[in-house]
Parts: sequence; structure tokens; C-alpha cells
Amino acid sequence: MAQRTVLFVLFDDVQSLDVTGPLEVFAGAEQHTPGTYRIRTASLDGRPVRTSGGLTVVPHQALPDAPDPHTLVVPGGQGTRQPHPALTDWLREHGPRAERLVSVCTGAILLAAAGLLDGRRATTHWAYCDKLARDHPAVEVDPDPIYVRDGQVATSAGVTSGIDLALALVEEDLGRDVALAIARHLVVFLRRPGNQAQFSAQLAAQTAQREPLREVQRWITEHPDADLTVEALAARASLSPRHFARAFQTETGMTPGRYVDRVRLEHARRLLEDTGDGVEEISRASGYGTPEAMRRAFVRTLGAAPAEYRRRFRPAPAAH
Repeated sequence: MAQRTVLFVLFDDVQSLDVTGPLEVFAGAEQHTPGTYRIRTASLDGRPVRTSGGLTVVPHQALPDAPDPHTLVVPGGQGTRQPHPALTDWLREHGPRAERLVSVCTGAILLAAAGLLDGRRATTHWAYCDKLARDHPAVEVDPDPIYVRDGQVATSAGVTSGIDLALALVEEDLGRDVALAIARHLVVFLRRPGNQAQFSAQLAAQTAQREPLREVQRWITEHPDADLTVEALAARASLSPRHFARAFQTETGMTPGRYVDRVRLEHARRLLEDTGDGVEEISRASGYGTPEAMRRAFVRTLGAAPAEYRRRFRPAPAAH
């Protein structure tokens, strides 16, 4: 197997974990299977860079002197807000030469500025998805997944999702057993599914200001199989249904029905990924009532029936 060069691009105010997280995955793979990865770091002029957290990182070399990599990794951080024009120019010229072009967090903004995401589906940290879509309308921005693969280009969401993406790439290169060994060493999941949501329903919605509404949010999360109609939830909040629905949307940013839908889907996905429970049992536990109702929700939102979702995303049993 030919050795793959993995090149990490460094710049001032880079997010340190965007670099070190994926780097440790590839380094772990090299330690496990020597000769598979050659890891390099490079800044524009080869000088040390200061991360947004105050660390100083000394690169191996300057970007103009770096070899054409198999995998080019572009991290994010505050330094992506006003990138050096020479960095954008270098990415525009050298990015297409890489067999795999990877961004972590707001590194996608640098790729987009270099025109490397035009016509592609991509993601970035949830807080910057709107900006990416607004500033680069030629990019199809998907704010939900923790990472997205589109041909040779892979973009990941905030910070730790870069580890998930790196593990997926190692699994692609070297197989599941190697990726699992690295994940165990780093004490992380083997890999979360790429289309797993960046944040839970509770984080997707704002937290209500008033305690009765916050209590309703907690109740929904803890009892997805309960009666979660607007009338029932309004009674828990001691409000009229109309007043409750209006107040809930004002304070959380979504309707009660949409919030319930998200919680139930998230609960069902977690059970499909983490348990061996049957679809009928999961549909009842998640508040769908019937497997058909759950199937419709999955197909509408995820584009896959529950059985297919489980087949694709439930981790395989570890070998003994």
C-alpha cells in the first residue's frame, strides 16, 4: 500500500483542535500500521502560527515547499474570517491536485473562498452555515450533518466532528479494525454517522425563558411516548392552547409540533443505533405508535426507512 501524505494547512488564529483532533487520528493509524500515512503541517511562510487558544504551533515547512498531498486538510478558526489572500490563492491552485480535500469547521469558508466548493454540497459549524450560504450561493450548504462527502471533497461541522470525519477516512483507507483501534485509544466513538445532526433537538431550539415552558421542553424529551398534543402540553404549562403555542414558538423559535417531531425522531434514531430493539417496539417508545408512522417520518426527514437507517448506521459488533 502506497504511503499517503496528509497535509494540514496552518495559519494564525487557527482552532487548535481542528488541527490536532484529525492529526491524532492519522498519526494513530500510522502507529498502528507503519508506512500508511506521512503527516505534514505547513504555514504560508513556514513560520510558527499562534492558535486562537494561545498555543504556538511550529509547522514542518512553508506551503510553497510542501509536497502535493493525497489528503489536504484545511482547519477552521477565527483566522478564516479574514484569510490572507495568498492562502486563498494557494488553495485555489493546489486544492484540486489533492485526491481528497478536507475541511474542518470553518475551514469550509476558506475552501469556498477559493472556489473549491462551487456546485458541491457542504457543511460547516452550525453557527456559520448561514454565512457560508449567503456569501457563496454556488455552494449547497447543508447545516444538519456532522460531515458531508461530495466526490473528492469532504467538509465537517464544528471542532470534534473533524475527528469523526478523519476516522471515516481511515476506515475507508485501512478498514474498520484499524479505525476501531484508534477510536478506542482516543476514547471516542468509532465514528458517528455523517448525517447525524450537529446538535440535538434541545440544542436546535432555544431554551424557553419562562420556567413552565422549560419544564414542558424537559417533559417532551423525557416522555416522547406521552400525549404531546398542544392541548396536553398547554395543560402542563397551565396556559390555554392558543397562548401556549404562541409563547412556545416565540421563546424557542419553533412550533410545539416541530419540536415534538424532532425529539421523537432523535429518540428513535438513538434506539436504532444503540439497541437491538425491534422497529415496532421503538416506534411505540418514541411516540409514533405504529411502525408505519415512524417509517413515514424517517423517509420524509432522512430519506431512509428505519430498517435501512439501522443497517447503514448502527455500529457493527466489536470482534472478540
